[in-house]
Parts: sequence; structure tokens; C-alpha cells
Amino acid sequence: MSTAAWGRPAAGREPAGAALLAWLADSSAPGLCVVTGGEGCGKSALLAWLVRHGTRAGTERERAVHAFVPLGGLSARGAVWTLADQLGLVARGPVEFLARLAADRRPVTVVLPDLHAADDPSALADLVLALNAHDHVRLVVETRSGTAVQVQLADSGAAVMDLDEPQWTDEARRRSWDATRTDTTAPPARQQAATVVELDDPAALCAADPWQVTAAFDADPEEHGGLRAAWLRAGQSLCRDQEAAERALVLLTALGDAADPRLRPELARLAATAGWQLEWSRVRGDMVPPWPGPVFAMTTAGLPAGQALLADHEGVPRTVDTTDGTPVGRLPQLPGRPAALCVLADSTVLALDDQGHLHETVLPGAPRPTGLAALLDDGPTPAQRLTDTLRTQLARSPGTALCATPGVVAVGASDGTVHAVTPMSPDEPARTAALHTGPITALTAFDLPVADDGVTVPLLYSGGADGRVRAWSPAADPQPTPVAERASPVTALSAGRTPRGLALAVAWADGLVELCLLDGGETRHLWPGTAVNALALTAGGSLLIGTDDRLLCLRPQ
Repeated sequence: MSTAAWGRPAAGREPAGAALLAWLADSSAPGLCVVTGGEGCGKSALLAWLVRHGTRAGTERERAVHAFVPLGGLSARGAVWTLADQLGLVARGPVEFLARLAADRRPVTVVLPDLHAADDPSALADLVLALNAHDHVRLVVETRSGTAVQVQLADSGAAVMDLDEPQWTDEARRRSWDATRTDTTAPPARQQAATVVELDDPAALCAADPWQVTAAFDADPEEHGGLRAAWLRAGQSLCRDQEAAERALVLLTALGDAADPRLRPELARLAATAGWQLEWSRVRGDMVPPWPGPVFAMTTAGLPAGQALLADHEGVPRTVDTTDGTPVGRLPQLPGRPAALCVLADSTVLALDDQGHLHETVLPGAPRPTGLAALLDDGPTPAQRLTDTLRTQLARSPGTALCATPGVVAVGASDGTVHAVTPMSPDEPARTAALHTGPITALTAFDLPVADDGVTVPLLYSGGADGRVRAWSPAADPQPTPVAERASPVTALSAGRTPRGLALAVAWADGLVELCLLDGGETRHLWPGTAVNALALTAGGSLLIGTDDRLLCLRPQ
């Protein structure tokens, strides 16, 4: 794309614009470009030109701008949450953001104006340098000449464009531009002082500018009855544009049990008109009932009513009561970190680890054959034979997802295929469908009634790294079009019958959770403010959401 196709920068800045475009296209150039100069020299106008054209449809990949965050008045945490939103990531703070960005190898270009006007310029400069350590990230940062942060960034080996230097302006074009201007530009308005937010008042927090709240909590170490910890735990969601009631709901989900007891009913009152009702939450550090630990995999299918099975980062499966999250039991630790769990009809628990290996255990109290039956039946059980069939399929491509109903057991693989086995015929070859480009990231299923005599047909839903949700009944061809599709990988799925009919819950890598009420065509949305690892629908119609630091139970209003 030529410079002319982009339009001309204002005030004769064509040389500066051409240099920026050349820098973007030069893979050998420094990954950080610092645009500097005195007050009023046109730095912001130049970056606005770059962003305007770099975000147009059809812009060449190396000249595209993927994130644009004006830093004036922002804290480092606020800047991180804005960047994460624009890049489709979820992070509770700078360290987690940098880790997720490192794992996401998409090349990105980030434009950061007004570094000198940030709430804490030094902390933001440290963030810029940390971002610059990743070779798939390119940064354009604006800061005023002579500031400490300008020196700090310039000393890092960055490319520097000082707009006070004459080579960055075509004087003839600047004079021509001045002569043809018909608009009058008012002097910049004096920046108003930030509104003082009462940090102990939930209603004030939910109605205030969330970026000012974030900066205030960053600067104030007091806990404010537990509101500070809750805000910083879910702040990426709280800073989204939303109604105060939705913000109150998210803040309520992140409130720990050590918080001021007056806060929970007050936040519940403020959230009364939100799309969801919080039934309970367990937050890292909670004691009564105790937080069950990070949730990396979870299911309610195949368990006694009112129970959920979940597994933490160390591979310890636990059962909890779905009415309040109280622990019910604990299973032996599994080898490896679990990626998915399912429960078979005979109470066998299958677990898939993050290396693609399948493991077996049994729910506590599961019936076992005794006496003569145990002596006569010394061969592999149906569950063991089914597991062997699945392992045969996974020898071709590592497993990445797993689910089960009485009518089907299925595994998803890293090559985008799903393999389904009928529990009643565990020795029969699996039925296989290629459903996704890239790995399967989530699977769920339910047995769909097709006759009054109880006959059912299994229906599988798969989610992939390609951002698609596909539906497939192993007795037929997959549906040709996705059930849902977004520009973000799917991280979790759950499907089942609820009092409001069939429902499908989907979690995406950018932090969005959707509950689709399939019979009524209604969809509810929630942004918990942290990455969602697992979902599970209950028979009562509630949705369990498992993350690294919270286990939530919500019901659509």
C-alpha cells in the first residue's frame, strides 16, 4: 500500500509519516519507536493519522495497528486491561498480561500516545520496555521531549523520531497546508482534575469512571472493606462500558468472604436489574466454605444431582455441592495437569491431561462387583474397553478435549478431529469427524430425545482454537455451518437440559461467557474479568464458571 493511499499527514509531516511506514515494514528495525518533541509540535496528530489508516479494512498486515491506548491519566494496570481487551486477551495485571502475550505469538503493533501524561509514567515506561522484549510486538510510543521517561526509552536502543528536528517536516507542504486550512482549532482545554471517588461506597464505585477508580485503588493500599481486592481481581471486566448494575454484579462475584459483611447485600441490591443473579462464589483465600482451588476442568454430567466434579492445577479431582460450593469428596491425584474430565455411567472418571494422555479413576462409593460375579468377570470392564478404544484414536493425534453422556463418549484431538464411541458398544471403531482447523479446545454433549419411548440421539458440540463452535451427531454428517463463531478461541463448553429447555454455554479466550437458551433463542452474556477454564450447567439451570481464582454459580435472571 502506497503512502498516497493512506492520505497525507497534517502540517507537512509527510517525511515523518513515510518514515513510520518504512519502520513498520522493516523487520530488522528496533521494535520500539519513540515519537517525541516539544508541547504542541504535532505528535498526537501524527499518531492519530497512523492509527486511523492502520485500522482500516484491507491495510497490509505489516502496517496494521492492533491496539491504541492513550495513556493520559491511566495507571499501568488500567493500560494493561485496555491493551488486553483490544488484543483479545484476559489478564488480572501486568505480569499475567505479559505471560499471555508471550504465549500468543500473533504479530501485533501497539500505539501508545501521551506517556508523559500517564498516572505513573515511570511504571508505564517499564511496561513498554517489558513489551519491547517480545519480538512479535512492535510499539509506537509518544512522549514529550526532556521528560525522564523519554530518556529512559531512548536509552533502550529504540528508534527515536524527534518532531522538533527539521527533517521530519516538508516546509513547502506545511505552508500549503496552513494556507488551505479553513477550520479553527481551539486551544486545548485545561485537563480537569480527576473526580474524587468514595472508595468505600459500592454505589459510587459502580457509577464512577472505572479508570479513575482503578488508578485510585492502585495508589491506595487500604482494602476498603474488601472492595479494593475485588476490583483489582475483576477490573478488566469492570472497566468495560456497561450499566452500573452489571458492574455491581461482576464486583459481587469477586468479593471474598473476608470482606465487610454489609457489602454483599448492598452489591446484590445494586445488581438486581443485571442479566444474571449470583447464587454463590468462592474466591481464592475464602475459608467458609473453603475455596476449592484453581478450576482447570469441571463437569456435572454423570454425577449425582447437586454435585460437580472439578480438578485443580495439580490434578486433584474434587466433588463439590452445587448449592454452595461446599466440598463433598476428593479423588486420588491424577498424573499431569487435567485438561478435561468426564464421568461414565458406571462411575468411572476419565481425565485427559495437558499432554493428551487419558487416565482413569473411580468416584468414591462407586459400586464394585463382589463375590462370584467378581471371580467370573476378571476381564476388562466395558469402561476399560471403551478407554482402550479412545486411546487407539489418540495414538494418531494427542487428545485435547473430552466429554461423556450415557449415549456417547468423545475425545477431541489436536488435529481438529472428534472421535465418538458408543458406551453400549465399546469395542466398535470410533466414528470420527474433522470439525476444526487447529486443535479442539472444548467438547460437550447431551442425549437428545427423538421419540416418546425414551429413544435418544447424542448431540456433540465442539469448540476450537479457530473460534468456532460446531454441532455433530455421530449418526449423521456434521452441520455445515458453525453454531457460533468469533475471532477468539473457545476455552470451555457445557450443554444440557435446564428448566428453560436445552442450553449451551460457551467461554471464549477473550473473557466472554455466553449462555444460549436454545429453545427460546435467547443469549445471555457475562465478562467475569478473568480467563475462564471450565463451565458446567446444573439441572436447575445455573451455570458454574471455573477460573484460576474463582468458582462462580450464576443463574440467568
